Amino acid sequence: MRDVLLIALYALLGAAAAGLLGALALRAVRHRSVAVSLAVVAAVPVAAMLAGTLTVAWAMFLSSHDLTAVTTVCAMAAVISLATALLLGRWVVARSADLTRAARSFGEAGAFAAPGGAATAELDALSRELAATSARLAASRERERTLDASRRELVAWISHDLRTPLAGLRAMSEALEDGVAEDPERYHRQIRTEVDRLNAMVGDLFELSRIHAGSLPLRPSRMSVNDLVDGALAGAGPLAREHGVRLVGDAVEAVPVEVDGREMTRVLGNLLVNAIHRTPADGTVAVAARRTGAGVVLSVTDECGGIAEEDLPRVFDTGWRGSAARTPPAGGRGGAGLGLAIVRGIVEAHAGRATVRNVPGGCRFEVTLPAAGP
Repeated sequence: MRDVLLIALYALLGAAAAGLLGALALRAVRHRSVAVSLAVVAAVPVAAMLAGTLTVAWAMFLSSHDLTAVTTVCAMAAVISLATALLLGRWVVARSADLTRAARSFGEAGAFAAPGGAATAELDALSRELAATSARLAASRERERTLDASRRELVAWISHDLRTPLAGLRAMSEALEDGVAEDPERYHRQIRTEVDRLNAMVGDLFELSRIHAGSLPLRPSRMSVNDLVDGALAGAGPLAREHGVRLVGDAVEAVPVEVDGREMTRVLGNLLVNAIHRTPADGTVAVAARRTGAGVVLSVTDECGGIAEEDLPRVFDTGWRGSAARTPPAGGRGGAGLGLAIVRGIVEAHAGRATVRNVPGGCRFEVTLPAAGP
């Protein structure tokens, strides 16, 4: 038993010395190629085995013939291990180089194409992550391009919409100043109308900027959908009568929701104003609300004749106004194409979604909100 313990002790000391030297060698080559590291890792166990064997052999005073045989066996094992490690290292280095070139093209061309051929599980996982990151960056760049284009359109349209009323205000003020206005009271009323419209446009811009900045303050409270619809219909009633459009709100279920009443009333008001402007005289704009598995769906259906299919994805974009003329209609009712963008921003701030689709004779805007808990 004592001999066995001594053999184990000598073998442990020899192997420990080889392991320590191997650790120092790994530290020295930690910045070198992975092939070199693999060669060191393969050499360490062989060297540990050789050191332990030789230590035990010397301690046991083996014959020179036996010692030579043991040393030869260990040396052959070391040669085979190192050769295998080098082959494996070259294969891993080649796969890493392929992945490096693909990643470089990712940075230069903006798209990542995974290299072909087999690879280790780690390199394959890294390749999948790079491909997923490339897809996310591509989607982000596309959203950025879309947003940038909508901003440029918004600036152009706002400039156009501001130029016309400002020119009119300047002309009317000069006429009043020179005393050549035939009906000063009418000029005063028109100036007030134009100022109100400009003030509403600035208010929409401020609201949209808060939405984009994520700083829209919400004060949710529990209420019935009936209250929201009634308030919105009452607010849009005068405009509907002016345009000869009927407002219908009979298909409304009494579903509780937890929302900011002021902001959601604005959502329905924007949808109703948009529908009234697009619906011809003697047409109908219908408001409905129903409970679904996902929550509550509020819908506004008009008789605008429908929206072009290629324009449907852009309806809620900032500044979008379809194919209608960009010049605001008489009476100061025109907008800057911000109403529907504000609708989407407010609805998404409530963890909901806003959609639009064509229906026979017109289109239907739907707002889906989470239903209030019991």
